[in-house]
Amino acid sequence: MKFAVIGTGKTGGKVVEILKEDQIVGPFDSSNKPTVEKLKEADAAILFVPAAAVDELIDPLMDSKIPAAWGTTGYDWPDDLDHQLKEKNIKWLQASNFSLGMNIVRRCLNIIGQSASVLDEPEFHIHEIHHKHKQDAPSGTAISWEEWLGKEAKITSERKGDIKGIHKLEVKTDAESIHLEHKAHDRKIFAQGAIWAAEQLVNADISPGFHDLSTIFDNVMQK
Repeated sequence: MKFAVIGTGKTGGKVVEILKEDQIVGPFDSSNKPTVEKLKEADAAILFVPAAAVDELIDPLMDSKIPAAWGTTGYDWPDDLDHQLKEKNIKWLQASNFSLGMNIVRRCLNIIGQSASVLDEPEFHIHEIHHKHKQDAPSGTAISWEEWLGKEAKITSERKGDIKGIHKLEVKTDAESIHLEHKAHDRKIFAQGAIWAAEQLVNADISPGFHDLSTIFDNVMQK
């Protein structure tokens, strides 16, 4: 399978490292932009680009009609994107965090949130730490944690060094505390997850449209 790799930063570079040379179309970046013709050489696209770069990539990707796995955070996707993709019979997905382990955490957060009603006035605090060059704060993953928890939480952020990603939840009452933490040791977990997700778009029974990685993950786990 061939992948158009778009974005060669910290995580996109890991995608390039993991894939074999003959699996890569591109890679593409701001100085080597993808064309529709080049994109059609790939079975799927993997994108780790900043939000500012998305607008100019949407049209060529749609015109190529290949599946795409987006790792962009901090971007407001068009309200009609899912409709557009369905009309064109195209499959895309997005994720704030491509770690497959993070999807296990998501299920844990669902359970914590659903069960918290038995606790006495619990307070929820999510804290995330990333490298000093990360542009958005809070991280897309931290926002997703609150959504997965299903409870209003205080979210705080920290930027320092070259930290790949640390996310922590504290559930606190007067009498007890519960802690959940996910720590990324190597960015290859995001690259591996993005490759896995792109493969699912091509090989699994997924309908056209704009999907979230969590939906794809749960569908695969159920099978």
